[in-house]
Amino acid sequence: QVQLVESGGGLVQAGGSLRLSCAASGSIFRIKLMRWYRQAPGKQRDLVAAITDGGITNYADSVKGRFTISRDSAKNTVYLQMNSLKPEDTAVYYCNVVSGGFSLNAYWGQGTQVTVSS
Repeated sequence: QVQLVESGGGLVQAGGSLRLSCAASGSIFRIKLMRWYRQAPGKQRDLVAAITDGGITNYADSVKGRFTISRDSAKNTVYLQMNSLKPEDTAVYYCNVVSGGFSLNAYWGQGTQVTVSS
């Protein structure tokens, strides 16, 4: 069984920063991809940032230049450093991990609330 535990969410003023963490534990094999998604009330869940096992990163246009995704492979942990936060960044942030060999499995964290006040 695989478990993803997220932390680091909270309330911050516009222009502030937060750092999210997501640690994977359990029977997880060969993490290929680690991603952060977010979902605002009444909206769909959108991809925010992704990082491959080779360290290649990808970002949504709305967060480029403000957010940075990184990973610690030894700890099976992915981070999201969020700077210059805006009220429109308010959402529940979810960690997603894709792992496996010939067949891939995707796992989700429970979500962490990020609220940015104006």
